[in-house]
Amino acid sequence: MTSPTAPDLSALRPELEAGLRALDLDVALATPLLDYVALLVRWNATYNLTAIRDPREMIAKHLLDSLAMHPYVEGIGRLADLGTGAGLPGIPLAIAKPVLQVSLVESNGKKVRFMREAIRKLGLTNAEAVESRIEAFDAPGRFDAITARALATLPLILESGGHLLRPGGVLLAMKGVVPSEEIAALPPGWRVRELHPMRVPGLDAERHLIVVAAA
Repeated sequence: MTSPTAPDLSALRPELEAGLRALDLDVALATPLLDYVALLVRWNATYNLTAIRDPREMIAKHLLDSLAMHPYVEGIGRLADLGTGAGLPGIPLAIAKPVLQVSLVESNGKKVRFMREAIRKLGLTNAEAVESRIEAFDAPGRFDAITARALATLPLILESGGHLLRPGGVLLAMKGVVPSEEIAALPPGWRVRELHPMRVPGLDAERHLIVVAAA
């Protein structure tokens, strides 16, 4: 793919490092995370991968928002990121948590091509991009957790992706305000096990992580 020269994002490093410190993450992660943003900016110039086009906005709204859930993937072996788009939150989590195996599930071919290039360039041996509709992803019971950042309602996520969870597996759903109506509409056999307010450095917006498990 012919694309513009990689942008120089070094001016954004202090802001990203401050955010990483606030999330209790190693500031050394700033290097691969900025490499990912640089790739995203380059591809976004040709393909519409994300509506956010300003690299500075991507720091808080993409990277730090994705990484805010990192404490809740501790101890998880395999994570499926459903409707991941350009790889969010899956790629930042794979960068920050090398022992976490992440499957990035996306039906849009150009986004999958971008993710495969990002995985190759970043040397992420713990991530794979899967081109598939969520309900057609033939991996029943393979995952300890599924996640979705801005995909759909909780009932719809479970309807399309619940088959991917092993017994005892959980949905880690990233939401803004507490989605009371979605929680009330959970399918039979599912319940909210935990609800965590999340503070995202640089983002003045309400964010919550909803942990849904089998009842």
